[in-house]
This record gives sequence, C-alpha cells and structure tokens, in this order.
Amino acid sequence: MNISIILASYDSGHYHGGCGQGPDALIAGGLADALKLAGHDVAVHDIGKVVEDEQEREIGTGFAVCNAVSGEVRIALDKGRFPIVLAGNCLTSAGAVAGEGADAIIWADQHGDINTPETSTSGFLDGMALATVLGLCWRRMAAQVPGFKAIDPARCVLVNARDLDPAENELLETLPIIRTECLDWSTAAQRLKADGAERVHMHIDLDVHDPEELQANRYTTPGGPAPQQVRSAMCGLAGPLNIAGLTISAYDPAFDPKGDVPPLVGELVVDLLSTMEAR
Repeated sequence: MNISIILASYDSGHYHGGCGQGPDALIAGGLADALKLAGHDVAVHDIGKVVEDEQEREIGTGFAVCNAVSGEVRIALDKGRFPIVLAGNCLTSAGAVAGEGADAIIWADQHGDINTPETSTSGFLDGMALATVLGLCWRRMAAQVPGFKAIDPARCVLVNARDLDPAENELLETLPIIRTECLDWSTAAQRLKADGAERVHMHIDLDVHDPEELQANRYTTPGGPAPQQVRSAMCGLAGPLNIAGLTISAYDPAFDPKGDVPPLVGELVVDLLSTMEAR
C-alpha cells in the first residue's frame, strides 16, 4: 500500500510543545521503518509551522493546522496514497475528515471530546474536538476548512470513553452516537455499515489505553483497554468498513521515558493496514 504520513506537530497552539513532540517521536521511534518493512511505500510530509504568530493563539492556530492537514490529505488521496496523520491535538481530525470527505468517524479516546464552549468548564479546545467534527460547535471556524462537512452523530462510534464531564454525559444521552468498548466492537461496525457509511475516518487518541499498560500523556486516567485490545478492536472495525484515513494523536514522549509507545503504534498501524488490504 502507498502511505502518506502527515506530521502536524502542534499542541494547543504551540509548535513542537507537549504532545506536539509526538509526531516526530513516533517517526524517530520507527513507525515509518515498520511500515516499510511490512512492504508499504511510505512518504513523510511535515506541515511545518503554519502560523508565525508569536502568541500562538490556540483557536486560530488549531484551525490553521486543520486547513493545512486538509490540503495534505487531499494531495495524498489524489496520488492514490492512504493518509495517516500524526497529530498533537485531536482537533486535527477535523482537517483529516475534510480532506477525505469522510461521512463517518470512529473516535477511540478515553475522553468524550464533546464539550462545547457553552458546556466546557476549562475552555480546553481539544475537549471540543469531536463536537466540532459533529457540527455541534465552532461551525464558522470549521466551515473555513476546505471540504469540511460535519458528520452525522448517528455515524459516530465512540470507543472506550471513560473520563467524561457531567455535561458530556448529559449530551451523549440526547445524541445517537454509537458507544462501545474495545471488546464489543462488532455491533458498532454493523450499525455503521447498515447506515450506509462509505468513507470512515479512524481517530485514535493514544490515551485511550490503560496507563498501566501504555502511558501516552499527562491526561490519562485509570482503566481502559490494553494495547492488544485496542489493536484488535481497530482491526475488527476496519474489516467490514472502508477506512478513508487515520489520525493518531496526543502522544507526549515526556511521559514515555522508556519509549514504549512508538513500537506499539507501529504494530497497531501495520496490523490495521494488513486488515484493510485483506478486505
């Protein structure tokens, strides 16, 4: 398979800060090499620094990253390459969704990321990432991302979200989002397929993992699936569905002193692509 790995090295508006160091660390840890060894043709593209604003405003910069990623994803697809976005922030998936023309999304994350400016108590933009993709907030900003169309919540699978704010729980009770655990992915896949989803974006926030098994960043809470369970679930979901692209986000190498994360990400992506090729 021809692969384009797209690096979006921003965290909350800061270039190469915090989780913004994750994309480079995953490449240095052997992700591209693992894909090449598995027989894939791999090209790596870095969107670089997309704004020169020294204040690094989170909202403006976050959507500028989405704009850049949307363009890189479209270029990859035009060249017949499968896009893999390595991102510091989850919001970046809005750019990938736009570039792919995705009509459904799988969102694996320990958080719901479904707050809005009206419900958020922290103002953390990335806590509104999935809400943005689903058209629940930041509509005017998202509309400026080329190709962006909000995804119907009924075509969203939320995997292993265990750390939810009260307002997120209330909102999830009113939305047709498909919630599942890694060990029970098959029903979710069947529902998306039955609903006619044709281009599914897969988003994996690495803090979905049990931090006792894999510590990806500072935001992890106890519980969650082991790496093998995440890998099995993502491959299981990819089997019957057409995965248009992949985003992997929120890896801060400062919280992974032994470098455990990159090899496991490599195994996950290699297995995922193998599943897709076998369809």
